Amino acid sequence: MHILIDGYNLIRQSIDLKRFERHSLEAGRKALIEWLSRYRKRKDHRITVVFDGWISGSAQEERDYLSGIQIIYSSRGVKADDVLKRITASTDEEILVVSSDREIISFASRKGKATLSSIEFESIVNRQLTDPGDDFPEHKDEEEEESGHPAGKKGPAYRLPKAKRQAQTKIRKLY
Repeated sequence: MHILIDGYNLIRQSIDLKRFERHSLEAGRKALIEWLSRYRKRKDHRITVVFDGWISGSAQEERDYLSGIQIIYSSRGVKADDVLKRITASTDEEILVVSSDREIISFASRKGKATLSSIEFESIVNRQLTDPGDDFPEHKDEEEEESGHPAGKKGPAYRLPKAKRQAQTKIRKLY
């Protein structure tokens, strides 16, 4: 699975990473990459982080590869959102888009890609980093909680729509 991350969005949504960004943007980026590389050592997902470079960045899009994480800086005049959308639209591979930006989430969903908010992603990654023995956390299925019926039952009355079931399958791979 390919995890595509809106870098500054994740940093600014995270209490832990935001502390580093207060010192400098570079410190925030470095802390994020370090944190993601620790997660990548446990889970062999392809991870791409996109950062804004549209105000003071290079004239061309810059790419870097650090600790197994692909890093993309958008070119001057181009927002990271546009790069995220371009990557999302241009591939048929299994992608999970991580952002709390409603526009990006909406775009990715329309393209049939799974999405996860920055806060939810941070929670999943932190759980993996602190408790590696618990690969599949036990929790009640949302269907069972909402309807009161066991999730094991089949049929149209008890199933989530196909797109939501596929998105949940992708998210489960993070564990």
